[in-house]
Amino acid sequence: MALVKYNNNSISAITDVDSSMKGAMTLIKEQTASSSSTINFVDGTSDVVLDNTYPIYLFKFINIHPETNNAEFVFNVSIDSGSNYNVAKTTTWVQCFQNEAGNSTGVEYVTAHDLAQGTGTQIINYNMGTDNDENLSGELWLFNPSSTTYAKHFMARTNNTEASGYSIDSLMAGYANTTSALDAIQFSASTGDIDAGTIKLYGIKDS
Repeated sequence: MALVKYNNNSISAITDVDSSMKGAMTLIKEQTASSSSTINFVDGTSDVVLDNTYPIYLFKFINIHPETNNAEFVFNVSIDSGSNYNVAKTTTWVQCFQNEAGNSTGVEYVTAHDLAQGTGTQIINYNMGTDNDENLSGELWLFNPSSTTYAKHFMARTNNTEASGYSIDSLMAGYANTTSALDAIQFSASTGDIDAGTIKLYGIKDS
């Protein structure tokens, strides 16, 4: 097999790149919390795209800090552009944990954090702390939200510093049980506001 070598001249002569080599993940919208009761991403509003443009959407959470101790980070979805956030969801929820002393560790399924056709908010993590250095970071994947045939699957993984000094690795997955297109998602704290933090929305192309 022949080995192809490129030099500066050959690279500079390239005028386009095959679409498969172009960036597959596109930043759509970034929002920063500041004592925010909710952070909403609504398709067609404030430059948000949440439709059939992309088959996969990824939300990244960066340094989410709660106003209230022991608050959870939660979300819900909408099929009517955010008029109602009440879609039925079925989910599973697992956490791994360890304290700073290293003498309390474990992995557990937390029934209280899952939903069985529940229409309320879905918990993403466990007990955020409000100390200045305590925060949450992670991500939520949403698959094919514009489908009018299938249920809408999602999964999240986060890590946060818990109010009692634990590192909590939370894994959540499930589906929104609707064949209507999802066109909005809302993030909030289970109690109090989101004091600070950034949420970035990305669209991911077909592979």
